Order: sequence, then structure tokens, then C-alpha cells
Amino acid sequence: MKLVHLSDLHLGKQVNEFPMIEEQKYILAEIIRIIDESRADAVIVAGDIYDKSVPAVEAVRLLGDFLQELAARKLPVFIISGNHDSAERLAFASSLIDMSGIHISPVYDGQVSSFSLEDEYGIVDIHLLPFIKPVHVRRAFQDEKINSYNDALKVAIEHMDINMEHRNVLVTHQFVTGASRSDSEEKTVGGTDNVDAAAFESFDYVALGHIHRPQNIGERIRYCGTPLKYSFSEANHNKSVTIVELGEGAGGECSLTLSTEELVPEHDMVELRGTYEQLMDRNTYEGTSLESDYVHITLTDEEDVINAMGRLQSVYRNIMKLDYDNIRTRTESTVRAAQDLKKKKPANLFAELYEMQNGVPMSEEQSVLLDKLVKSIWEGEE
Repeated sequence: MKLVHLSDLHLGKQVNEFPMIEEQKYILAEIIRIIDESRADAVIVAGDIYDKSVPAVEAVRLLGDFLQELAARKLPVFIISGNHDSAERLAFASSLIDMSGIHISPVYDGQVSSFSLEDEYGIVDIHLLPFIKPVHVRRAFQDEKINSYNDALKVAIEHMDINMEHRNVLVTHQFVTGASRSDSEEKTVGGTDNVDAAAFESFDYVALGHIHRPQNIGERIRYCGTPLKYSFSEANHNKSVTIVELGEGAGGECSLTLSTEELVPEHDMVELRGTYEQLMDRNTYEGTSLESDYVHITLTDEEDVINAMGRLQSVYRNIMKLDYDNIRTRTESTVRAAQDLKKKKPANLFAELYEMQNGVPMSEEQSVLLDKLVKSIWEGEE
């Protein structure tokens, strides 16, 4: 069974006030080409279909065109909502759309939609668990103790109908502890949205969305990442489509092969650094596509250049961001950092230090304990 794993399309997104809709149209066409060439049996889209809960008309139209292309190929498509999506809007008319082979997860109510595919090795069950918060799961299972995202995920999975004699694929949209984030993702203080990978042990493959850098969490859990770069923190990322091949076996032990197909954008996102004179020299980057790429320029001149943005745009048409790195800005940054430090609450400072030292945010339980300690020490509360 060959599955194409996508996520985090963020249709309608703007980056530094630049609309990405044309870039997204181009990359979706590239994805269709890869799907055709890979001869996939099905397509998975693991959440954050849109960038906003109320998407722009252009974004809705682009999704419709993409799904129409997939439906024309008679490929089963499995879609869940992410934290950026409105689950209600995304699932509108899903029962009608089901007839075309496009399956969209409904609003979570304690039930998880599952669909079965079959190949020479037997049945593969695809389970669609949309982005959930503790409040969503508490509403469905009022007798369960649910205090964290991790509790919510465990309870949701425990109440799923999983046949361990089949191969099982879970499509979901959560932040698994240990994953590496990017600047374009929403973050929570103290890592309160963390979930533990141990909750996924029943599945032969977990197709994740939410994190923008492609990465594995163990052998059978993967973030495929965004199809495009959505911040300059992703400038050095290699974007791709993940292709999943499920072989013989079941019960979390089937043979699994993961591969990627590179996605090359129409216009790349790059960072340049140097003096104004160096960057204005067209010969410096001769033979590159920097004239059309999205660019973040850092000028190292000690004196500000008059109308630097306007003048640099004669060489770099798509400058998204311009700043300076010199003695003045470094001094201002140090002063500002000291001022910001004074404004921050002790709990936030400790959470940042913990993440810096350990490489992962604090867990929900650690954050709760920290809050109690801070109140006891700073506010005199027991």
C-alpha cells in the first residue's frame, strides 16, 4: 500500500504581507505530478489545510481545484482539520463529498472516522483524528480524568475501534514531544500542548501535521512538513512530499518504507548579509534567481543607508525583510533584551531556560508544578 503524506498547506497564507496563493498554486501542481509519478494508492492531508479559520475566497477555490484533480484520478483522499482550520467549515457537506472519494474528518465528538483500503497483504485502516484540545475530549468523555493534551490524546485513542489484525494508520495533528519547531508555527508557553509518542504504539504509521520541518519521531511517526517555506527560519529546510509504503504484517509491526520527493518552489526564500555596496553588485550573485526569490537582507553598514529598501529592490524585487546588524543595533538589542527581561514573569523566564537547556518545552505537569511554586514563592500562596 503506497500513501502520499501531506500536511500544513496553509492555503491563503501571507508571509511578511506577501500573499503566497500563486506559490501555493504552483506547488500543488508539483504535488499532483509527484502523486502521478509515484502511482500512489491514496493521499493523506494531516491538517492545517487553510491558514485561517475563515479562509479567503482564493484559498477555498484553490483547495477545490486541488481536490477536483485528485477526485478525477479516483484516488481516495483523507483529510483532517488542524489548529488553524475551522473543523465545522472544513467538514461542510463532507457526506456528499465522501461519494467522490474525498473523506474529511467531522468535528470531534468522541467518535473517530475510519476507512478501509485493501491490497495483496490485507486491510489497511485509516483513522482520522483531527486536532483536539482537552476540552473537546472532556465534552465527549465526562467521566475520564483529562488535565492535559497528553491525557486528551490517550483517552481519544483508547476509545477508538482499532483492529490489531489489520494495518492501522493514524492521521492526526498534534505536537509530539521532541519535535523541532519553526518560527511560522503557533507556540504555547511551557509546552502545554505536548503529547507523548508512546500513545501511538498501536499504529503501523502515524501521519502527523502541525510541525513545519520534515522529521521522524521514532521509526513509525512522521511529520512531513509544509510544502513551502513560510518563514526565514525555514530558509535552509528542504521541503518534500513523504511517500509511505506499508508491506506485510500488522499490529504495529508491518514492514514500513518511507521515502521523500523533493519539492522545489517557483521562488525560493533566502537570507543575504553584507554591506549595501556588496549587495548592490549584480555580479556577486550572477547566475542565481535572487532577482525573483523572496529575500531577507541584513545590512552590516555602520551608517543607515537612505531609502535602502527602495534602492535594493532594483536588484532584489521581492525583499520581504530588511534589517541592520552593526554596533548600534547590537547595543539597542542588548538594552531592549534587558528591558524585556524585567517585564517577563518568573514562570515564563524559567520555562524559556528549561527549553534552552533541555531542547524541549516543559510538560503540562511540570508547568502546573512551576505555577504552584511561583505562587508560593512570589505571591505567598500555599
